[in-house]
Parts: sequence; structure tokens; C-alpha cells
Amino acid sequence: MRSLNYGVEIETVGLDKDAVARAIQRVVGGEARPNGSGWEVVAADGRVWRAVPDGSLSGCRNAEVVTPILAYSDLETLQEVVRALRAAGARTDDSCGIHVHVDGARFDAKTLTNLVRIVHKQERLIEAALGTQRRRLERYCRPISAEFMARLDAARPTTLEGFNTAWYGYHNRRPARYDSSRYAGLNLNSFFVRRTIEIRAFEATLHAGKVKAYVQFVLALAAKALNAKSTSGKRREYNAETSKYDFRVFLLGLGMIGDEFATARKHLLDHLGGSSAWKGERRDRRTALPTAPVEATASA
Repeated sequence: MRSLNYGVEIETVGLDKDAVARAIQRVVGGEARPNGSGWEVVAADGRVWRAVPDGSLSGCRNAEVVTPILAYSDLETLQEVVRALRAAGARTDDSCGIHVHVDGARFDAKTLTNLVRIVHKQERLIEAALGTQRRRLERYCRPISAEFMARLDAARPTTLEGFNTAWYGYHNRRPARYDSSRYAGLNLNSFFVRRTIEIRAFEATLHAGKVKAYVQFVLALAAKALNAKSTSGKRREYNAETSKYDFRVFLLGLGMIGDEFATARKHLLDHLGGSSAWKGERRDRRTALPTAPVEATASA
């Protein structure tokens, strides 16, 4: 997990692209300058951060922040950039989202299939935990389709060409960046275009702790898929009353255990119901009274 590279796209409103770039520059140093219709920041370490236009965002003052390739050790810098954006006046609204990309270089047909099955199995729970808006699920972050799962299960691809056919429904030799299949919570069109796996289901935020939690969650999912010997894609039934416990167990199964992930677990469980400590109604066995048999009660 800690060896996987990643990138993040954070959609914002309330600031022009030049102001967003200068907020980033205050953290990473280097030079901020216009580049085409957007702005870029060439950081002191040579990596390029971008503030680019996005037609899906509301208002005339907005920008999508696109990070360079980041390592796990860059999480603190990413958080400082998020704090700087908020301090400068950037905001998020219902038109905004966050997309997290993870490097797909280590993935093959088997591990991509593992990832799809892991997500599909818990997809309803993941959507609830992330608080993904219904309108975004219907348009920009569509769930994994039954048709794709049927093709994947029937083909059991052993090559990337076979997985490509399962994803698109035909062998797409020249995938386009804006192919309609990209508008999925788990976007694997990105894998065939630029070898990254994109998770698009996150609601936008400029809370640095939440952004870190989202990155850790995606990296943990990717690591689980890379390491799993076998996986099941059968959907789990979603129960709102036990969802907090169910998702906590899922996170622990991904390896998000201990103090390093305590804040991530807190943020990822916030939207869910029930208790994280037990499933269903709690019963204190030390004080519970025994129930008399029906026959004895009737005869008494």
C-alpha cells in the first residue's frame, strides 16, 4: 500500500485558477504561471501541480486541482495544499467531486478482476460510507453494471486484452479518454488510456483529514486486489442499521488497522448507522435476566 503512487483531482469553486495556483505555490514553492486555459505550479522539486478548467463546475470562478504523481510520503504535503486552498477562500459545492487515481503498472487481468470483485461485493456499503449523491451515482459515478460482471465472470480473462473486451463489451484497440465508460465509480477506462485506476465516488471536500482518508482507502483497496489469491464478487446485502460495524470490518480486512488509520476510519464511518463495536442490538449478558419457559409461566 505504501509503495503505490497516486494522484488526486480536487474540484473547487469560489476562486479563479490563478488564485488557486498561488495557494498551491505557497506550500510547494517554485513558480506559478499560466498554461493554456489553466495555470500550473512548477514546484521546487520539479513536479507540476495544475489548476485547470472544468465545465461541470458551478459559477464562473472555479478550478480543478490536479496533483502530480505523489508517493505515500507526500500525504502531509497534500494535506497542506488542501488547507492552503481553504484558507485562500476556495470552497466546494454539490457540483464538485474528488477523484483518486492509483498507479496501475502492477495490475494485470487477475488483479484487475480482484479489484472489480472486491468493489462490487461491497459497493452499496462503499457508496453509503462515502455519502455519494444519488444524482452523481446516476451520471458521473455509475455503479458496476450487471452486464459487465456477467461478461467478466463468463470470460475469466487471463490477459489485459481479454479484460479490455469484458470492460467495453468489445475489443477496444484505441480507448478514448472521454469514452462514456469513464463515468463510473470505479473507472477502468482510465487504466486503458493512461494506466491508472480511478475511483470517482468521493464527494468534494477541503477537509485535509478526509482527503487523506480517501487516498488511504483507495491505496488499501488497490493493495488488497494486488495481494489477494482469490476474491468473490457476490454482492453483500446492505443493512443501514449495521452499516457502521460492517464497514469497519471491511476496513480492517483491507489492513487499515491501528493508529495510522484511526482518523481515516473515523471519517469513513461518519455517514453510517449503528455501532462500530457490535453488530445489531447490544446485549449485556452480565445483567440480562433468563426468560422463563412459556409452559412454566402458564402453569404458575
